[in-house]
Amino acid sequence: MKYLEFIFHTTPCNETVNDVLTALLGDAGFESFVERPDGIAAYIQANLYNEADLKQTIADYPLPDTGITYSYTEAEDKDWNEEWEKNFFQPIVIDDRCVIHSTFHHDIPQAAYDIVINPQMAFGTGHHETTSLIIGELLDTDLQGKNVLDMGCGTSILAILARMRGAASCTAIDIDDWCVRNSLENIDLNHIEGIQVYQGDASSLADKGPFDVVIANINRNILLADMGHYTARMNQGATLLISGFYTEDIPALQAEAERLGLRYDGQREKNRWAAVRFILV
Repeated sequence: MKYLEFIFHTTPCNETVNDVLTALLGDAGFESFVERPDGIAAYIQANLYNEADLKQTIADYPLPDTGITYSYTEAEDKDWNEEWEKNFFQPIVIDDRCVIHSTFHHDIPQAAYDIVINPQMAFGTGHHETTSLIIGELLDTDLQGKNVLDMGCGTSILAILARMRGAASCTAIDIDDWCVRNSLENIDLNHIEGIQVYQGDASSLADKGPFDVVIANINRNILLADMGHYTARMNQGATLLISGFYTEDIPALQAEAERLGLRYDGQREKNRWAAVRFILV
């Protein structure tokens, strides 16, 4: 999986300017952001980058008297295990109930659910707010005997946790072949059975399911485009858990969900990121 690394220089460079830019870039397909003294670094899959879309995003920036310039390079391929170990990458503990760590970690905190991953890429480690929000939802959801779909599974952390929590079976799908391979490795590391991993997009759901719980931690635009594919494969009364967007995106997503027969059932927030729960009625 090839990523492009963008460096955005903002003037003035402050929290408000950079937060708004991050939200807009998220809508344009950027996945990960790092604060810099002069702006932000942002990462996008090379095959998803559209120069015209980015230029329009910058042109439509809503705050007056703001200057934004950028440059980009192909993100360097690295041994991310070595990079994170060198930089004291720490295990993630969520709600004191779930710990996510890699094979190189020692003195791991004790938790009811212990997930091991090999993070051989820059993203998908579980550190992002949206992942922790969805994990919190899964920890509070009765998954016993449920059929679960993890759409846009990445490293399959969520599918692994769902099986640990008693899900009868999990289907994990990602458009990227690297994610499929890494998912299979992580599933094996955790000695988990009952997870089927596929490469594809939402159109591949036609012959799968039906599902009792659907997880989709992707981004606003893909969720709006694909929510109908999810609901078509959900049982009556099934739960849809979505994340990958900001709190200000909730009204648009809720409107689409309600149009498809889903009922809003609550949300979680962290640093302006959100996760929302819907029920198919």
